[in-house]
Amino acid sequence: MKENYNSKKIDYHQLHVEKYVQDLKLVGSLSKLFSDSKEPFLHYRATEMIYCASFGADNLARADVSVDAKLRTNGVGIKTFLASSQVQKIAEFNKQQELYKDLKPLQKVKKISELRNLRLQFTLKAYGLNKLFYHCILRDENGFSLCEEEMKFIDVENIKLNPSKKGRKSLFFTDGIAEYKFDTTKSTLYKKFKFEEHFTFIPVDILENPLEELRKLKDEQIEKEIRFIESAIIPLYSQSLSKGKFIAPKSGLNQWNASGRTRNYNEVYIPYNTHVRELYENFFPPRNTKFEVELPNGKTISMKICQDGGKSIMSAPNKALGEWLLRDVLGLKEGIILTYEILLEIGIDAVEFQKLAPNKYKLDFKEVGEFEKYLDSLD
Repeated sequence: MKENYNSKKIDYHQLHVEKYVQDLKLVGSLSKLFSDSKEPFLHYRATEMIYCASFGADNLARADVSVDAKLRTNGVGIKTFLASSQVQKIAEFNKQQELYKDLKPLQKVKKISELRNLRLQFTLKAYGLNKLFYHCILRDENGFSLCEEEMKFIDVENIKLNPSKKGRKSLFFTDGIAEYKFDTTKSTLYKKFKFEEHFTFIPVDILENPLEELRKLKDEQIEKEIRFIESAIIPLYSQSLSKGKFIAPKSGLNQWNASGRTRNYNEVYIPYNTHVRELYENFFPPRNTKFEVELPNGKTISMKICQDGGKSIMSAPNKALGEWLLRDVLGLKEGIILTYEILLEIGIDAVEFQKLAPNKYKLDFKEVGEFEKYLDSLD
């Protein structure tokens, strides 16, 4: 029987799905390189790469957001798991423990749900998306089943704890739409996936001796060219011993609020202090030299290093960065001061510039703690 390749959620071109199916089948056939299980094995990074390559999607798996891929205006969270394992991790909140650790169980899961919703909203705005979906690959001994469902916001107002499920380390709850579990020790949120049907089934024949098959291809090996992309992680905040992390109310991302002259509400800059500049010496062009930056939503703006000593990264025109970051992404109304607490709730506090070519960069967000990880790696 011919398999139906039409998902009810995302509009795929049949030829692209056929390529996707063949690539998954190929990778699944090599399962015995990694596992003795009777179910075919798939590494999650492989599924992300295959999905993006097959459908021409942007790979966001390392961008610290709630989806792994951007396909047109769809955000796609790609998951692979055993068909018998319905409960799967969907988010971690280690960096936000101070926001919920002392709350009672019901209030705790409501706060976690609010933080989850903030991340989804941030992802929609930052990448110019209209819809979010889960694309799931369910594995059993016969092969892979492809299933999809909408990645919905949690209905916080209708959350109820499940009294029949009690665990010393976990809180079980539902919003009337889906069932969730929050592991308090791992600060991890899980969702129970229920699929009544799949839109594609992929039979997989696992090779008994995949190494031998690979050896047969030694004369046809394709050398992979690995391109090294320089990158720089820049914190969006300032920091001091007395205040800790903070966003100055009259400079940086709140430059519009500075005194001295009338300013546009979108006038901002990313702080680029002496210590950070020393880490990335010669990474950016010289001061006042414009360079192009591709934003996560695919749009491009001009930016440059400005101010005495090159202590700021601004857009040109200056309001372009603020219009995108403060209004489109963070949803702040004009006149509202951006605080570090707002970034903490979303879970991001830095950006990463990737150098693609001379005077050409790509910008993405980094989660809380990533800049510190980079500093630790230098020790």
